[in-house]
Amino acid sequence: MIHDFEPTACEGKLPSPCISICVMNEATGLCDGCLRTIDEIVAWGTASEEQRLQIWLELKRRADASW
Repeated sequence: MIHDFEPTACEGKLPSPCISICVMNEATGLCDGCLRTIDEIVAWGTASEEQRLQIWLELKRRADASW
């Protein structure tokens, strides 16, 4: 989903990047499913759309770096 989704083209509310594979990787500190940090996961529920966009852009960067 991360590679296929373009957050800057999203109309309306940005969707959660969660794909229900919720396993925190101890080595990277990232969720194996959505590549978020625990702080990003916790913040998502109260984050503004701008903050959510910034999280999505960081996830895209992480995904591209690991691809």
